[in-house]
Amino acid sequence: MTGIQKIAPMEIERESFRIITEELGDRALDPEKAPIVKRVIHTTADFDYADNLYFSGDVVARALEALKGGASIVTDTQMALAGINKRAAAKLGCETLCFMADEDVAREAKAQGVTRARVSMDKAAGLGENVIFAIGNAPTALIRLRELIDAGYRPKLIIGVPVGFVNVTASKELIIGTDVPCIVARGRKGGSNVAACIVNALLYMIDETRGAKQ
Repeated sequence: MTGIQKIAPMEIERESFRIITEELGDRALDPEKAPIVKRVIHTTADFDYADNLYFSGDVVARALEALKGGASIVTDTQMALAGINKRAAAKLGCETLCFMADEDVAREAKAQGVTRARVSMDKAAGLGENVIFAIGNAPTALIRLRELIDAGYRPKLIIGVPVGFVNVTASKELIIGTDVPCIVARGRKGGSNVAACIVNALLYMIDETRGAKQ
């Protein structure tokens, strides 16, 4: 068939990253951040992320340290949870969690007249501060996290990449305006798949580092 490449299954991802690097051309990416940026582009086929992804100071090093320290990874959707590489997380002692479908969260959200995403952030904060949040859908989750941060809560990392129109851009800027380490997709773009792939990019960076040392 015209235009179809014959390529071995194991080579597809490698070829994809080669194409991404080629199409980025002379754009100079920070070597520390490049694996994350490229994996997001790989997941979305959207080169805008080379410009849209915001990284707070030293966030990659601090995120890797948190993962090596067995931080719990909390998502705001089952889709993001499903997309995280559980085996890679488990190797580091990291539990992956999503409270959105929990009965107590649904009950409390109804009683308060708020979103389940907001209540699930409260439940996650109850785990303590050794938590990484991967938010790909709900601006209300980021808004609640900002309120918790203003009250003194300091999680290890916030990945803020919800997609959409209502309060999306503003909620991301609320997280950028804190001193909590964060990786944020500025603007309207994002999604659960982006949240999961950023977590995976960080996990794979640890795997690759360990493999190189062996």
